[in-house]
Amino acid sequence: MRLVVVGCSGSVSGPESASSCYLLQADRPDGGTTSVLLDLGSGAFGQLLRYVAPEQLDAVLLSHLHADHVVDLAALEVYLRYAPGGPFDAVDVWGPDGTDARIEQLSGEPSSGAEVFRTHAWVDREPVRVGPFEIAPTTVLHPVPAFALRITGPAENGQGTRTLVFTGDTDACDGVLAAAHGADLLLAEAAFEEDRDEVRGIHLTGRRAGELATAAGVQRLVLTHIPPWTSREKVRAEACTTYDGVVDLACPGVTFHL
Repeated sequence: MRLVVVGCSGSVSGPESASSCYLLQADRPDGGTTSVLLDLGSGAFGQLLRYVAPEQLDAVLLSHLHADHVVDLAALEVYLRYAPGGPFDAVDVWGPDGTDARIEQLSGEPSSGAEVFRTHAWVDREPVRVGPFEIAPTTVLHPVPAFALRITGPAENGQGTRTLVFTGDTDACDGVLAAAHGADLLLAEAAFEEDRDEVRGIHLTGRRAGELATAAGVQRLVLTHIPPWTSREKVRAEACTTYDGVVDLACPGVTFHL
């Protein structure tokens, strides 16, 4: 499987990146490709068109319902309904309780998304399957209901499976530690800076993301969800003080092969 960074800016879209959105793909034995999105934040839909035709999406997996992670569902709805060749088949959308109401709020039309989206609610630590992917959601620490997503899928070299963990938005907590255990790649938000952002219960810092990676024994750490007003290099430097493995910064268009 492979992970394409569509958008990685935190809290708002930025001058160099859309908000949270990642395309996870795996090739199938029949020659096709399974494609799922992790989040679809502000500005991400337009960038998604670089990588996949939206009607080819098998599912959208939402970590939580804050705008910077979901707002471009409204754009996806318009595309699926009105783009040439449409209306297209409905796409499964997994998210916290209330995802259907959130889509209605974004579209401005009651029940308008029902024809193009099939919504499903995460249940803590109850896995779901989309094609070759098994997705296990785990409740994490954020001001609204939020989930880390532990995704197991086929290794791109055809030998066994690999595990990707997306923290979503969270501070350090038992849930995200359990989700991240032994991951091949940990895609961890790091929106806060040490000694600047003292509020707890919302986001990780680079240091806390590194501590998570070390405690969970992950193979590789990728830092993401960094706002335009936060220093990416400072966040990475913080992570390197608490984790001695490979530390990357998510950048739009970069593909990670698992």
